[in-house]
Amino acid sequence: MNIYVRKVAVLGLLGAALVGCGEGVVPKAASTPATGDTPSPRASTTAAARPKPGAEPAAAPTMAPGPNGLTPVYTRRAASSPRSAEKVVALTFDADMTADQGPRAARGERFDNPELIATLRRLKVDATVFMTGRWAEEYPDQARSIGGDPLFEIANHSYGHYAFASPCYGLPTVAGPDMAADVRRAFDAFRDAGAVNVVPYFRFPGGCYDDAALRSLGPAGVTAVQWDVVGGDAFAKDADAVAEQVLDGVRPGSLVVLHCTRSAAPATERAIRRIVPELRARGYRFVKVSELMRG
Repeated sequence: MNIYVRKVAVLGLLGAALVGCGEGVVPKAASTPATGDTPSPRASTTAAARPKPGAEPAAAPTMAPGPNGLTPVYTRRAASSPRSAEKVVALTFDADMTADQGPRAARGERFDNPELIATLRRLKVDATVFMTGRWAEEYPDQARSIGGDPLFEIANHSYGHYAFASPCYGLPTVAGPDMAADVRRAFDAFRDAGAVNVVPYFRFPGGCYDDAALRSLGPAGVTAVQWDVVGGDAFAKDADAVAEQVLDGVRPGSLVVLHCTRSAAPATERAIRRIVPELRARGYRFVKVSELMRG
């Protein structure tokens, strides 16, 4: 299915649920067709996409660029995949922190969630953390720990969680010529923190993108990763409601978006304690995005 049709049909419905933390979607279909949501056979990245030596795992699969070098977009395992019926699901967690939230962190606001990471480890859940560079700078020990644990991989969520398309729920916007550099700056922050398991994937802040953003991001050489199941944990306090939303939405090959930020998603860790055993009871296995894409 054309990825822009998927964006309107799926992501357009999800934006309202995440508007509280800026995790929405620009409700405008891009006019230029991009590649589909199955990865190319290649398993390499361009030099621009690679974090510097010491911060990149071996051969994470990527998708081929779209027409005219458009950044490809991956949403979930395609129905046409030979492994499409396999009961796997990728849980992803956005570790959000904007470039200007340092004073709030200094006053004690917590943009991390070590209890969530500890629970994922205790339950032995593979997961992908989409991290902003600013988050890695604020919590370098945690970034290094997450990025050194084989259960996890770190993907790019921009440097400062500014939007790559406008309007995007009030987020400031990165200028088109600066988009690729913003992504590289985040990769540099992961490297400086000592993270190792870093993959060449990028998630648009707010889920907002258009043709112009896909073109501007092309030189970064990343594969953009969206989702087909929204956790609805942004500012939610009812962990059971979050769990129900995930459990109702997951299908074989699904990609779930949740958050790793205590101040913005305080119920996520409690929801995970219900989500994981219930999905396992249904026969699901948890995988990182790189494994889902490899299928």
